[in-house]
Amino acid sequence: MSEKYKFHDPAGIYFVTSTVVHWIDLFTRNEFKHIIVDSLKYCQKEKGLLIHAWVLMPSHLHMVISTKGKSLESIMRDFKKHTSRAIIKALDRINESRKEWLLKAFEKAAEKVQRVSSYKIWQDGNHPIHLDTNELQEQKVDYIHNNPVEEEIVDESVYYWYSSTRDYLGQRGLLEIVLVE
Repeated sequence: MSEKYKFHDPAGIYFVTSTVVHWIDLFTRNEFKHIIVDSLKYCQKEKGLLIHAWVLMPSHLHMVISTKGKSLESIMRDFKKHTSRAIIKALDRINESRKEWLLKAFEKAAEKVQRVSSYKIWQDGNHPIHLDTNELQEQKVDYIHNNPVEEEIVDESVYYWYSSTRDYLGQRGLLEIVLVE
Protein backbone atom coordinates (compact mmCIF):
# COMPACT_ATOMS: atom_id res chain seq x y z
CA MET A 1 0.00 0.00 0.00
CA SER A 2 1.22 3.47 -0.81
CA GLU A 3 2.68 5.57 1.98
CA LYS A 4 0.47 8.39 0.67
CA TYR A 5 -2.67 6.76 2.10
CA LYS A 6 -1.89 6.20 5.76
CA PHE A 7 -2.83 7.87 9.03
CA HIS A 8 0.44 9.75 9.60
CA ASP A 9 -0.72 12.44 12.05
CA PRO A 10 -2.33 10.93 15.18
CA ALA A 11 -3.95 14.29 15.99
CA GLY A 12 -5.07 14.94 12.41
CA ILE A 13 -8.47 15.06 10.79
CA TYR A 14 -8.93 12.61 7.91
CA PHE A 15 -11.35 11.94 5.08
CA VAL A 16 -11.86 8.18 4.76
CA THR A 17 -13.89 5.91 2.53
CA SER A 18 -14.83 2.32 3.31
CA THR A 19 -16.22 0.48 0.30
CA VAL A 20 -18.05 -2.83 0.02
CA VAL A 21 -16.24 -5.38 -2.16
CA HIS A 22 -17.20 -5.18 -5.84
CA TRP A 23 -19.06 -1.94 -4.99
CA ILE A 24 -22.09 -4.06 -4.04
CA ASP A 25 -25.11 -2.01 -2.95
CA LEU A 26 -25.33 -3.67 0.46
CA PHE A 27 -26.76 -0.81 2.48
CA THR A 28 -30.22 -0.88 0.96
CA ARG A 29 -31.72 -2.71 3.94
CA ASN A 30 -32.33 -0.89 7.19
CA GLU A 31 -30.86 -3.77 9.20
CA PHE A 32 -27.46 -3.32 7.53
CA LYS A 33 -27.56 0.46 7.86
CA HIS A 34 -28.33 0.14 11.59
CA ILE A 35 -25.35 -2.19 12.05
CA ILE A 36 -23.11 0.57 10.67
CA VAL A 37 -24.70 3.33 12.77
CA ASP A 38 -24.61 1.25 15.97
CA SER A 39 -20.99 0.27 15.34
CA LEU A 40 -20.00 3.89 14.79
CA LYS A 41 -21.75 4.85 18.05
CA TYR A 42 -19.77 2.15 19.83
CA CYS A 43 -16.50 3.41 18.32
CA GLN A 44 -17.36 6.93 19.45
CA LYS A 45 -18.16 5.87 23.01
CA GLU A 46 -15.56 3.16 23.60
CA LYS A 47 -12.67 3.94 21.26
CA GLY A 48 -12.61 7.75 21.12
CA LEU A 49 -13.68 8.14 17.49
CA LEU A 50 -14.67 11.70 16.64
CA ILE A 51 -16.94 12.00 13.61
CA HIS A 52 -16.98 15.40 11.95
CA ALA A 53 -19.10 14.38 8.95
CA TRP A 54 -20.42 11.13 7.48
CA VAL A 55 -22.68 9.62 4.88
CA LEU A 56 -23.63 5.99 4.37
CA MET A 57 -24.26 5.34 0.70
CA PRO A 58 -25.56 2.03 -0.72
CA SER A 59 -22.05 0.71 -1.41
CA HIS A 60 -19.73 2.77 0.76
CA LEU A 61 -19.23 4.96 3.81
CA HIS A 62 -17.53 8.38 3.69
CA MET A 63 -16.42 10.08 6.89
CA VAL A 64 -14.35 12.97 8.14
CA ILE A 65 -12.88 11.69 11.39
CA SER A 66 -10.29 12.19 14.10
CA THR A 67 -9.64 10.57 17.45
CA LYS A 68 -9.25 11.37 21.11
CA GLY A 69 -8.51 7.74 21.94
CA LYS A 70 -7.19 4.77 20.00
CA SER A 71 -5.45 5.22 16.66
CA LEU A 72 -7.66 5.79 13.64
CA GLU A 73 -6.03 2.83 11.93
CA SER A 74 -7.02 0.45 14.75
CA ILE A 75 -10.51 1.95 15.08
CA MET A 76 -11.20 1.48 11.37
CA ARG A 77 -9.76 -2.05 11.39
CA ASP A 78 -11.93 -3.06 14.36
CA PHE A 79 -14.98 -1.33 12.88
CA LYS A 80 -14.68 -3.24 9.61
CA LYS A 81 -14.04 -6.54 11.35
CA HIS A 82 -17.02 -6.14 13.67
CA THR A 83 -19.45 -4.92 11.01
CA SER A 84 -18.43 -7.73 8.66
CA ARG A 85 -19.31 -10.35 11.26
CA ALA A 86 -22.54 -8.58 12.21
CA ILE A 87 -23.67 -8.31 8.59
CA ILE A 88 -23.03 -12.01 7.95
CA LYS A 89 -25.06 -12.87 11.08
CA ALA A 90 -27.84 -10.53 9.97
CA LEU A 91 -28.02 -12.27 6.61
CA ASP A 92 -29.06 -15.43 8.48
CA ARG A 93 -31.93 -13.78 10.36
CA ILE A 94 -33.45 -11.27 7.93
CA ASN A 95 -35.42 -11.84 4.75
CA GLU A 96 -32.80 -10.80 2.19
CA SER A 97 -33.66 -11.90 -1.34
CA ARG A 98 -30.00 -11.58 -2.37
CA LYS A 99 -28.65 -13.67 0.51
CA GLU A 100 -27.09 -16.49 -1.53
CA TRP A 101 -25.69 -14.11 -4.13
CA LEU A 102 -24.21 -11.83 -1.44
CA LEU A 103 -22.63 -14.72 0.45
CA LYS A 104 -21.07 -16.05 -2.76
CA ALA A 105 -19.70 -12.61 -3.63
CA PHE A 106 -18.25 -12.14 -0.12
CA GLU A 107 -16.84 -15.67 -0.15
CA LYS A 108 -15.20 -15.14 -3.55
CA ALA A 109 -13.64 -11.87 -2.33
CA ALA A 110 -12.24 -13.73 0.70
CA GLU A 111 -10.56 -16.38 -1.47
CA LYS A 112 -8.05 -13.79 -2.65
CA VAL A 113 -6.95 -12.81 0.86
CA GLN A 114 -5.06 -15.16 3.21
CA ARG A 115 -5.98 -13.32 6.40
CA VAL A 116 -9.72 -13.71 5.74
CA SER A 117 -11.13 -17.17 6.36
CA SER A 118 -14.71 -17.07 5.10
CA TYR A 119 -16.29 -13.79 3.96
CA LYS A 120 -14.83 -10.43 2.98
CA ILE A 121 -17.30 -7.54 2.98
CA TRP A 122 -15.05 -4.47 2.90
CA GLN A 123 -12.38 -3.61 0.38
CA ASP A 124 -8.90 -3.23 1.87
CA GLY A 125 -7.86 0.19 3.05
CA ASN A 126 -9.72 3.37 3.90
CA HIS A 127 -7.86 5.72 1.57
CA PRO A 128 -7.24 8.27 4.37
CA ILE A 129 -6.61 11.81 3.19
CA HIS A 130 -5.19 14.20 5.77
CA LEU A 131 -7.31 17.36 5.89
CA ASP A 132 -4.73 19.82 7.14
CA THR A 133 -6.52 23.03 6.16
CA ASN A 134 -9.97 24.43 6.90
CA GLU A 135 -10.56 24.70 3.14
CA LEU A 136 -9.93 20.94 2.66
CA GLN A 137 -12.16 20.09 5.62
CA GLU A 138 -15.03 22.20 4.29
CA GLN A 139 -14.58 20.75 0.80
CA LYS A 140 -14.85 17.16 2.05
CA VAL A 141 -17.80 17.91 4.35
CA ASP A 142 -19.64 19.47 1.39
CA TYR A 143 -18.73 16.49 -0.79
CA ILE A 144 -20.05 14.07 1.84
CA HIS A 145 -23.30 15.93 2.31
CA ASN A 146 -23.93 16.31 -1.42
CA ASN A 147 -23.23 12.64 -2.21
CA PRO A 148 -26.88 11.47 -1.87
CA VAL A 149 -28.03 14.38 -4.05
CA GLU A 150 -25.41 13.67 -6.71
CA GLU A 151 -26.48 10.00 -6.72
CA GLU A 152 -30.12 11.11 -7.08
CA ILE A 153 -31.23 9.40 -3.88
CA VAL A 154 -32.75 12.63 -2.54
CA ASP A 155 -33.45 16.11 -3.91
CA GLU A 156 -31.93 17.86 -0.90
CA SER A 157 -29.26 16.46 1.39
CA VAL A 158 -31.25 17.26 4.54
CA TYR A 159 -33.72 14.53 3.56
CA TYR A 160 -31.08 11.80 3.64
CA TRP A 161 -31.23 10.28 7.10
CA TYR A 162 -27.86 8.43 7.05
CA SER A 163 -25.70 11.53 7.00
CA SER A 164 -24.52 14.39 9.18
CA THR A 165 -26.21 17.06 7.06
CA ARG A 166 -28.91 17.65 9.67
CA ASP A 167 -26.28 18.26 12.36
CA TYR A 168 -24.74 21.01 10.24
CA LEU A 169 -28.17 22.62 9.93
CA GLY A 170 -28.72 22.71 13.70
CA GLN A 171 -30.89 19.59 13.82
CA ARG A 172 -30.19 16.27 15.52
CA GLY A 173 -28.87 13.44 13.37
CA LEU A 174 -28.21 9.78 14.13
CA LEU A 175 -24.65 10.20 15.46
CA GLU A 176 -22.82 12.63 17.71
CA ILE A 177 -20.99 15.05 15.42
CA VAL A 178 -18.08 17.35 16.17
CA LEU A 179 -18.65 20.13 13.64
CA VAL A 180 -15.73 21.47 11.64
CA GLU A 181 -15.58 25.25 11.84
